[in-house]
Amino acid sequence: MKKFTPDVQASDAVLKPKLLDQLKRCIRANYYSLRTEEAYVYWTRWFIRFHGLRDLAEMGAAEVNIFL
Repeated sequence: MKKFTPDVQASDAVLKPKLLDQLKRCIRANYYSLRTEEAYVYWTRWFIRFHGLRDLAEMGAAEVNIFL
């Protein structure tokens, strides 16, 4: 019987929070207002969707200029 081995290990998923969770943590650590947090999350989501859900590690200044 073949043992199932997932591509992503459970420990990796637990240790690395999602991008928007990381963004919220950073904003809260700097004591920004709730409304500012909501705006930053909104625009970040829109940016990601605008570029077809591409990985942010693949994008740079060119993608930001296109978005703006």
